[in-house]
Amino acid sequence: MTTKTMLDTYDALIGKLQCVFVPLLLLFCRLWVAWVFFNSGLIKISSWDSTLYLFELEYQVPLLPWELAAYMGTAAELILPVFLAFGLVTRPMAAILFVFNIIAVVSYPLLWEKGFYDHQLWGLMILIVIVWGPGPISLDKLIKSKLQS
Repeated sequence: MTTKTMLDTYDALIGKLQCVFVPLLLLFCRLWVAWVFFNSGLIKISSWDSTLYLFELEYQVPLLPWELAAYMGTAAELILPVFLAFGLVTRPMAAILFVFNIIAVVSYPLLWEKGFYDHQLWGLMILIVIVWGPGPISLDKLIKSKLQS
């Protein structure tokens, strides 16, 4: 077997794996991040008094009054993940969630000790979705294909 034949075989194999792996990776990233942030929003809304306390005394959200930050943060965690999970208007929603993730890290000093690496992982997963898009297993793809036909 020549080197060119081996390279061609290797390229064909990688191409086939990418056709399966990349869509599943994009779906996994979307669903994982959506699950994490949506659950956080559910916890905030289920113990609203504690949420208000945290935003008033613990979190240090820049530029926003603490009460507005509590409402906006909780709304973001409940709304943005739904769009991300379904792959609807995915890139803009993922970009907003990426900024939200950065604000969460900046606003809560204890994250530097306890959850910083999680937020880094989620940020990377969100960036993957922003760069590569939602993938073929998404409402964005379904809507695009319907509009083109």
